[in-house]
Amino acid sequence: MKKAWLAVTACLLTVSCSSSPTPDCIYNCAPSTNAGNNNHNSNHNGNHDHNGNNNHAALTEAQRQALFKYLENQVKKQWGDKDYLQAGKHRYVKYFDGYRTRAHIDFDNGKIYVSTVANYAPEATLKKAIEETLLMPADPSQVDIFSDKSIPLNGKPFLLGQVKDHENQNIQWPWRAGKYADYLIANKLKTKKLQHGTAYYVEIDMVNDHLEQREYQYADLIRQAAKRYDIDEDLIYAIVKTESSFNPFAVSHAGAYGLMQVIPKTAGADVFNLVKNKPGIPTKEYLFDPANNIDTGTAYFYILKNRYLKEVQHPVTKDYAMISAYNGGTGGVLATFDTDRKQAMKDINQLQPNQVYWALTNKHPKAEARRYLEKVLNFQKEFESM
Repeated sequence: MKKAWLAVTACLLTVSCSSSPTPDCIYNCAPSTNAGNNNHNSNHNGNHDHNGNNNHAALTEAQRQALFKYLENQVKKQWGDKDYLQAGKHRYVKYFDGYRTRAHIDFDNGKIYVSTVANYAPEATLKKAIEETLLMPADPSQVDIFSDKSIPLNGKPFLLGQVKDHENQNIQWPWRAGKYADYLIANKLKTKKLQHGTAYYVEIDMVNDHLEQREYQYADLIRQAAKRYDIDEDLIYAIVKTESSFNPFAVSHAGAYGLMQVIPKTAGADVFNLVKNKPGIPTKEYLFDPANNIDTGTAYFYILKNRYLKEVQHPVTKDYAMISAYNGGTGGVLATFDTDRKQAMKDINQLQPNQVYWALTNKHPKAEARRYLEKVLNFQKEFESM
């Protein structure tokens, strides 16, 4: 069974397999000076939130937009408007060397592209970028995707097991990464004419089960969060796959961060205030941490289940409503049935689960939310059958 294998693998990757403590507090609890470390937020208006610990100030919307705009301007100076590329939910993009070199991982299609527009020694520049990409650490805090800073090559590589070299070997050490980079440049180097010059690049295929390899990395965190908040494990897996394809570096234009795409000022704030009893909202650094992110996202499902949607009576209907609300907010769920929130709740409880499902996938005010519920449920069935 795949789920059993995920749990065993996760235990082997961690110090112990002991269960996690219960949440620090749940609603109206007294202030505590010993708040927990894990947090993942998304509020009842929809969108995922990212909130950090007290050592980091959360970005304001203006600061976040300025950060993206600065990155865009720097990249377009080197690559031109047509070849501008930035990180997304299912796409890792990291720039190096004055924004002249970049690594792009397409998690949906299992492809890695490392490219450079450097005029001086492009092959040497490309080799260094290939090595940094293959050996980048599994700890997202070590990788700044919003700048051109180099990546410290320490710890277990994030891509370990997801890529094999030309000798069909895993790439864990610098010497093997360097040897594979030499092979790629000698045998797979390609060029492309750009607006401002020529790009040199290589394309690397990920292994067929790269998605499962990433799932293994987070199996123990998901198991603990599911137990901590009494949320179905399969649901968490389905949400992570839908939101980020298990990409811990995931970002969105809406300001969502990490594996479960939490927005700091909404879901993040709710989890901090209602579950963790912590002021403020999470920072992006906090939410890029997989443990915090999975905890926060799962805690938000706890809030949906026990607070915002607690009046939904049928358990299957409640699951549908929770999934839809995670993407489009509780308000969007209720607006699907009536403009009056109390009447909407009555309508929901008078309908059968299949009728609620039909409404949420056909009548929800947001097209994205209509597709979201169907996609998550399909992924959940996949995990249930494994």
